[in-house]
Amino acid sequence: MEPIIDLLKANARMSDKDIAAAVGMTEAQVAAKIREYEEKGIIKGYTIIANEDLLDKDLVTAFIEVKVTPKADFGFDDLAKTIMMYDEVDSVTLMSGSFDLAVTLSGTNYKEIALFVAQRLSTIEGVLSTSTHFVLKRYKEDGFFIENESVDERSPVSP
Repeated sequence: MEPIIDLLKANARMSDKDIAAAVGMTEAQVAAKIREYEEKGIIKGYTIIANEDLLDKDLVTAFIEVKVTPKADFGFDDLAKTIMMYDEVDSVTLMSGSFDLAVTLSGTNYKEIALFVAQRLSTIEGVLSTSTHFVLKRYKEDGFFIENESVDERSPVSP
């Protein structure tokens, strides 16, 4: 991966000055490279990782396995585009294995997610079946410990 991208993935708020020092470039070169990445669509956006449990006790997240029948000449793309247009949907990913699409979505309660799956997702032409899994607790996300738990890096003691 590109060093600038790696640094921004670890800390999207890192300054051009700090990035330049880390990669051996000038601030102007770093700024130009970041602008180039943005224009080419390599950098799609900037985000944070929040401890949702501390922000909103009513937030419910679900991972939904979706089996579909791909459309001729379009494969899975048309169905993925249809699903990703719903505001509730956080992400859609083509998968290998026993299901085709992984859909992540958030809602205010389990019933809201269940209704989305029953009334919207499962009624899309080409959707064969769904399997919904609710997130019970997050421990680590995108490389960050969610609860700031101290990690004991010592080796376990053998009996």
